[in-house]
Amino acid sequence: MFPKTLLTTLLLALSVAANPVLVDRAPVSVSFSRRVNATSVQHLVRHDQARAKYLKQKGAAKAAGLEDAVINFPVENQAVSYIASIGVGSPATTYNLIVDTGSSNTWVGAGTEYVETSTSTQTSNSVYVSYGSGSFSGIEYTDTVTIGSSLTITEQSIGVASSSTGFDSVDGILGIGPLDLTEGTLSPDYSSTIPTVTDNLFFQGIISAHSIGISFEPSQTGADLNGEITWGGVYSSKYTGSITYIPVTSTSPANEYWGINQSIKYGTSTTILSSTAGIVDTGTTLILIATNGFNKYKSATGATLDNNTGLLAISSANFNKLSSLFFTTGGTTFELTANAQIWPRALNNDIGGTASKIYLITSDLGSNSGEGLDFINGQSFLERFYSVFDTANNRVGLATTPFTKATSN
Repeated sequence: MFPKTLLTTLLLALSVAANPVLVDRAPVSVSFSRRVNATSVQHLVRHDQARAKYLKQKGAAKAAGLEDAVINFPVENQAVSYIASIGVGSPATTYNLIVDTGSSNTWVGAGTEYVETSTSTQTSNSVYVSYGSGSFSGIEYTDTVTIGSSLTITEQSIGVASSSTGFDSVDGILGIGPLDLTEGTLSPDYSSTIPTVTDNLFFQGIISAHSIGISFEPSQTGADLNGEITWGGVYSSKYTGSITYIPVTSTSPANEYWGINQSIKYGTSTTILSSTAGIVDTGTTLILIATNGFNKYKSATGATLDNNTGLLAISSANFNKLSSLFFTTGGTTFELTANAQIWPRALNNDIGGTASKIYLITSDLGSNSGEGLDFINGQSFLERFYSVFDTANNRVGLATTPFTKATSN
């Protein structure tokens, strides 16, 4: 594996020398689907809060140079996930992997067992990753990874799980977060980083741009094919207007992830959060905001906490008066309409709720603002806005879509 300093040098050299000679390739899009895990979705809020707490503590540990620190949390199974079908080996075995921008290791074996082929090479490293909402441990291999029908990576590092918790009904993770999140996941070589699938697609000349675009759409069932990743660029038909690019925040620990600075306002006059740091994360289902901001939102909307689901519930009368939430970042304000603030009513029963109730998708992060990670724009946000994760320029892009103001609930 590359030592971190050598890999950093290689990245810089590639960015200067390799880009001009890369073959100009059109971006490649791969569809993926939403999946509701009926065995754990009733714990949706606890799952997201556990993940948020872990991400904050892991980011803080990395910032302090404690990459190998052990942080333990109770496990909640993955509840609502976006799943991509990924091939590993030659001939390839297909694995259903969670698409996760909040982690960067790719691994298999939680469900479908890893099948060794002629392209499989076991390394001397063991690998362990915790997510707050689950964990896995196993052995590192390098292997051929196939994404869709046209993207084939050779010698991609993958983890092969010998044990895992919190990953019922899926096979593992497709990690597409920043490279440095892989540091400290290998043993005995804790200081190494592992090139992600996005890194290797770029380094191997398979894609021309070191970035990905992600499209979600509002869902009405537990298993919609309503997501798409575009590797090496963006898919213009999936967004409207222009993309606002936001530099990754310098605030720790949000800067360890796809972190941005953002403020949130309810209606025209109620500030929920002043400009502060948080992250954009496909592995979190809800929109989470710091407790002090959450309490302001709860009061402003007239919502009450529903004990069965852990979500805020709102009366029909208050829903009819519900104002938009405004997220301002990178000089652009993104409006989350009243309709976009509620959990899909068709899925109420799936989360242990009541069919006739109206549940809100904004939840409590579990800690007050001022800790360097004060919000998470999760799947519920991304189903209304297109997102770009641009490694080359260390920035996140957001844009409106045809579904931003759709009335789907």
